[in-house]
Amino acid sequence: MNRRTVLLATAFGAVGMLFLTLMVVPVLFGSTQFLFGGGGAGGAGCVDTSRAGAQPAEASDARSIPADYLALYKKAGEDYGIPWNVLAGVGKVETNHGTSRLPGVSSGENYAGAGGPMQFLAATFRAFGVDGNGDKKKDRYDPADAIPSAARYLKHNGAPQRMRTAIFMYNHSWDYVNLVLSWAERYADGDFKVVQSNGVECQDNQLPPGVDGLVQRIIAFAMAQRGKRYIFGANGPDAWDCSSLLQGAYRSVGLRIPRTTFEQWPFGVKIPKGKEQPGDLVFFNSGPGTSANNPGHVGMVIGNGKMIVASCSTCVPNIGVKPYKRGDWVGTTRPLATDNLKKQLAQLGSNPAG
Repeated sequence: MNRRTVLLATAFGAVGMLFLTLMVVPVLFGSTQFLFGGGGAGGAGCVDTSRAGAQPAEASDARSIPADYLALYKKAGEDYGIPWNVLAGVGKVETNHGTSRLPGVSSGENYAGAGGPMQFLAATFRAFGVDGNGDKKKDRYDPADAIPSAARYLKHNGAPQRMRTAIFMYNHSWDYVNLVLSWAERYADGDFKVVQSNGVECQDNQLPPGVDGLVQRIIAFAMAQRGKRYIFGANGPDAWDCSSLLQGAYRSVGLRIPRTTFEQWPFGVKIPKGKEQPGDLVFFNSGPGTSANNPGHVGMVIGNGKMIVASCSTCVPNIGVKPYKRGDWVGTTRPLATDNLKKQLAQLGSNPAG
């Protein structure tokens, strides 16, 4: 057995042995791989992440956790919005809450170069280490620093909204993910659910009150594309880019707007910032060949400071809801206020196609 195998066997006995043959992948940190991107042709259903970071009560199994570690798990959970029991699950699997006597727990490193109760590589701890106890030091062997550092690293990798992905990034094994979560469930009292969202969240579905029915239908089309792929130059139905998504949304109600961002920017009536409404287009100085007077990226306002946007091929999700009040926001236009679209609406009558 290698050292990690011995650690697992020591910590879990017969339960741990079920995973030994599959748990030989070393602890790997720092990857930027995205495991869950946009959905297929049908898009992706929304996931309720409203309670993703909720802190559950303790189950009886949590009494086996050393009191100082339990307090640190709970504090880090509150500070970073990670369920404390998930942090405890990581601590259990890695070093049995720091009680393992194997190399690389209280000092030194294991065969993979990891050290401390939460088993950080030195380079990863330099990037994500936290001075949890305020002593002006970051020590991966000190649980007061290591546990919040683990919470910070999980947060960086998508937790709590993408919990399984974040735990996989902690150690590249799905059996490791399942083992951590099995302990997390044992430590939690009550209904603990793991959230795995690709970024399409149910709470984004609600529009502000009083939105015009036509605008609702335009936005509904765009929102239905969430989870699909971003491909530059794509025109749907399975993939879109930023401007084709919005052209498609307006086309869904029988209205024609230009195809590209560079054409859409001068097309609409300019609206002062702070006066934007659902259905307006928001433009950004982002992408090749763009400038403050020639923005190259566009999204659609849905309300509450958010837009529906086809962002990029590596974004999670590729197409989803994001804030538009950011540093490269150039301005806003209202296509429906143009004479062009007013004329189209008159031609369509009171019941545009949708």
